Formats: sequence, structure tokens, C-alpha cells
Amino acid sequence: MIYAHDLIVLAMNGTKELDMAGTKRILTGIRPTGALHLGHYVGALETWLEYQDSYESFFLIADYQALGDNFDDIDKITDSVRQVTIDWLSVGLDPEKSNFVIQSYVPEHAELTTLLSFVTPLGMLERNPTLKGELDQLAVEKRTVGFFNYPMSQVADILLPRADLVPVGEDQAPHIEMTREVARKFNRIFEPVFKEPETKIGRVPRLKGIDGSNKMSKSKGNVIELRFTEDQVSKAVMSMYTDPNRLKATDPGTVEGNPVFQYHDAFNPDKEKVNDFKHRYREGKVGDVEVKKDLVVAINQFLDPIREKRSHYENNPNEVEAALMKGISKAREIAKETMEMVRSAMKINSYTSKW
Repeated sequence: MIYAHDLIVLAMNGTKELDMAGTKRILTGIRPTGALHLGHYVGALETWLEYQDSYESFFLIADYQALGDNFDDIDKITDSVRQVTIDWLSVGLDPEKSNFVIQSYVPEHAELTTLLSFVTPLGMLERNPTLKGELDQLAVEKRTVGFFNYPMSQVADILLPRADLVPVGEDQAPHIEMTREVARKFNRIFEPVFKEPETKIGRVPRLKGIDGSNKMSKSKGNVIELRFTEDQVSKAVMSMYTDPNRLKATDPGTVEGNPVFQYHDAFNPDKEKVNDFKHRYREGKVGDVEVKKDLVVAINQFLDPIREKRSHYENNPNEVEAALMKGISKAREIAKETMEMVRSAMKINSYTSKW
């Protein structure tokens, strides 16, 4: 006799074969803790745009993970979900080609997080360098179990749609390696359900803050947001950290590690002019002000079309919501498939069928 759970196994085996043979998938995402900035663009969004035509793409707004250190400020998360979605649409991510997903609207994310946590050694979380660095910066009262477990949530986010590729910033690479380890272990203990996704690092792995620090943070005020006005961009760039040992324009300056030149390389399309600036800067023949003023122009020209689209979506919130709902619907279809496969592999899909 074939029980219901056997039919599910047969159906899911067919689904796995189809999935493996079909279009490859991307899953990547952002915690909604504020509007996006230039670091997000070169570290992630630029790559997402490149791949949305050739991959079935799922872009996740990870609101569960934002709760980890913002559980006492839901209004911030609510506004950030809106801002992130508008930023995505404004840079050119197309909801007709890709899927925008709010994590908590797909409850299977939480279920898979729970199930995978049972096969994941605690030491794997404790060794995660990104998590350790973030915990060190977190106030003691916000070091919750939920925050400590957010790498586990990231693993589930990636594995739920059975993603092939995860485009991320350099600081997120350890999470992808952890995902691969968890996928291998689950497949070995139970049945082959999950792929081991590859990592894709953005063109600029880590854009410096305008204060020269390696960590960009809105709370530090060292970012240039995608929604900044021309005046806000000018103010940010003109205050940008440069070579601290250069006291006057005629002093030879250091280009390497200098945020102004890193931003020129990332956003100024006139490479000949950028190389000329670098040459003259090293020889003490150009001042910081001239180099910065040209950077202001380059960044504003880059942001102009984004600002235009942002204005449209801010005035048409129904289009923003529709983009989300379409992607969430598709994500729930795939999540349901995956969880049936997971429950079947773990033999927890129907206890009573074995009686």
C-alpha cells in the first residue's frame, strides 16, 4: 500500500529533478534597518542587476533578522521595509524579472530555521567571525538568543528556495560557507534535498565609510544614502576623510586606502581623469578640494536617475506593495515544495501513516 507520505516523496523527487534541470536561482537579501547606501550598491545591488536576467532571483527583506537588535523599534523596521523596496525599484531591480520577498510573510523561513538548528553544532555559530564582531558592538541587553541565532536564519533563507548562487558583500562570505556546511550535513544525515550554493562577491568588496573606517554604518553617519539630495551628497563628500598626513595641497599624498579615490574608482566613469588626479595627488599638484568637487559631480550624476525613479515610487505606494505581493506569492510556492521535501527526508511529515 502507498501512503500519502509516499506520494509526496514521489512528487518531490520529480520536483527535485525539474529544479536541478531548470533555471538556476539566486537568493540574497538585506536586513531592513534603514535606507540603502552606496556601499550596498557596489557590494550587492550592482551584481543583483547583472544576474536578474539570467537567474530566477529572490531578493529577501530579512525582517526577522532585523528584530534581533531592533525588537524595541518596530516602527523603524516598518519604514525600512518600505525604503528598501523603493531603493530596489529605483536602482532598476524589476519585479517582473525577479521576486521581492518579506521574510516574515513566508512562515516556512522560521520553520526551516528551527529544523536546521537541530543539526547545526553550536560551535559553528560561535566561530562565525561576522557574528562575533557584531556581538562585540551590541549592548548587553540586546544580546538576545534571537540575535545570536540569526546566522542560522540566514542559512535557512538561502536553502529554502534551494539557491545556486548568493551574491553578497565580503563580510557575508562566512555565512555562505556555513550554509554549505549545514546543507552537506543535512543531505548526509537524511536525503539530498539542498544544493551547496556558491558565493559571488561584488565589484567593490568593501566600500569604506566617508570617515575612513572599514565599516559603513548609518548610525555612525559615515554613509552616502541612495536617496541623498545633491546638497547632502556635497556635504558628505566635502567632509570625507583623506590622507591625514597631508597638511597642504603641495604635499605628496597617498592614494591607496584613501576613501576619496576609492569612491572615484567606484562611481566616476571618467577613468582617464581619475588616473590624472591620482598622479597629481601623489606629486602634490592637486588639492583635496578639487578632487572632492569632481567626486560630488560624479556621484550626483550616478544618483540622478535613481532619484527620478524614487520620486515616482514614493508617489505610487500601490506599485511598491504590488511588487512585494507578487514576489511573496512565488516564494511561498517554492517554500511549500521545499518544506514537504524536508519533512519527508526527516520522516516527520506524517507520524500516523506508520501506525
